[in-house]
Amino acid sequence: MYKILTLNNISVKGLERLPRDYYEVASEIVHPDAVLLRSFKM
Repeated sequence: MYKILTLNNISVKGLERLPRDYYEVASEIVHPDAVLLRSFKM
């Protein structure tokens, strides 16, 4: 399972493209495999 960190509000329609069987998506994840964001000042 891949861990996906979201840094701001991501559309539900976009998140639905990531099957829950393969992806754990949350705004607080330790050691994520990927980061998903719209526009975020880093």
